[in-house]
This record gives sequence, C-alpha cells and structure tokens, in this order.
Amino acid sequence: MKHTLHNKIIVITGASSGIGLRLAIDVAQKGGIPVLLARSTEKLQSASAEILKTTGIRAPYFTLDVSNHAMVSQTFHDILKNHQKIDVLINNAGFAIFDTFLDSKVADIEEMFAVNVFGVITCTKAVLPAMLKENQGHIINIASQAGKLATPKSSVYSATKHAVLAITNSLRMELINTNIFVSAVNPGPIKTPFFDRADSSGNYAKNVEKFMLEPSYVSEKILQLIDKPKREINLPGWMGLGTTIYQLFPSLVEKIAGKKLNQK
Repeated sequence: MKHTLHNKIIVITGASSGIGLRLAIDVAQKGGIPVLLARSTEKLQSASAEILKTTGIRAPYFTLDVSNHAMVSQTFHDILKNHQKIDVLINNAGFAIFDTFLDSKVADIEEMFAVNVFGVITCTKAVLPAMLKENQGHIINIASQAGKLATPKSSVYSATKHAVLAITNSLRMELINTNIFVSAVNPGPIKTPFFDRADSSGNYAKNVEKFMLEPSYVSEKILQLIDKPKREINLPGWMGLGTTIYQLFPSLVEKIAGKKLNQK
C-alpha cells in the first residue's frame, strides 16, 4: 500500500461518524496520523479503536464542541503541544435542519451558525499561527453545493455554507504569498447520518437517493487535495456545473427546475 500521507498530522473535526470518520480511516490507511475531534467522547473512543484495529495507526482524539471558543483554543493548544505541528486541518463538523424559513427556530439557526460558520472560523484561527510559523500547511473546508445554490427549506443551512465559501476564498487570497493552501470542498448529498437530523421525515433522502455520493468516494477526492492542492472541488462535477449555470441564469433555472429544487 502506498503511504502518501506518511506521518502527516491531519486534524479532522466532526470525526466520530459519517464523512469525518471515513476520512480518518482513510488518512490512517495512507500512513497519516488522524487527530479526531468531535463532541461525543464515546464515539471518539470507538472510532479511535476501529482505526487502530483496521490500520495499526493510533489516532489521538479530543472531545470538542467547535461552537465553544474556549474549548477550541485549549484543544488546539494541546494538539500542538503533543505533536508540535498540524499539517492539515479539515473543517468537517457541520449539520443542517431543513425547514421553511417561517417555521425555522431561532435556536436552531443560531446553532447552525455557531457550528457551521464560527466553528470553521475559530478552528482555523487556532491553527493558523502555527502554520504561518512553519510557513506550510493546508486548510480544507467542507462547504456544500448548498452554499452555491440555495433551495427551499435550506435557507439557513445554505447561508452558513455560503459564509464558509466566502471565508475560504478570502483567506486563500490573504495567504497567497505563503506556503499555506486553502481549499473548499462542495459535495452534494452523501450517504451518511447527516440526514437523520437534517430531515427526520426521511423524504429528502428518499427523493435524492439516486444522487447520493458514497463516503469513500468523497473521502478519496478530499484526500487527493492534500497531494495536489486546488482552490475548490465540486462533487460530483456535473452538480458543480449546474450551480455555475444557476449563477449565470438564475431565473431560467428556477423556472425549469423549480419542482426538482423543492424536494425536501
């Protein structure tokens, strides 16, 4: 097996399940050291044990709520104290609650922004000074196609991912004269527990089932960014093309694809 990430320290938020866990396993299989961050200590312990069993790599873990700024600061301090460096930060933690704007709860809106946006901001700010000191590193933000194309019942979620894209693009330009890369990943729907909370009715997952991406495919594409950094990848590619067409001809797309966009 080709160990392309040999000894690289790769910090992954939201690493206890879904795409975060898949990423952590794949990092270890490629010889990297995944550092697992998530809110559930029990799930982190299980994930770390699974990685050790399947890959032989010890994956350290830290219980972290990315919406807690003080916890973020302390956690990254501890990671850097233990490992001296962070080669890659993958800001993966995030969630959605699909609801009409009228029915959406302010508490849910605040939580989505706290996790999806401020979590990215605080984790990135926590790691950036160390990367600047070494003049190397890579920050990969998991955004979404929703950040480019808002659909009914996802106004708030789309707003958070649009913010992630804005932060990513601005930071990339600020770091243009450094050896630090900043990338955005914009996936469509993925077969993970994400939809258990996003849409408890199960209707959306059922409607888009044939378009859902396999976690292994998404993980592979994300980790390819580490070897060959790009500013942005869209998964699948055709969906990225669709959002580009929407940005050019929004009225036309809404008229033609209105029913398809309203499947939640």
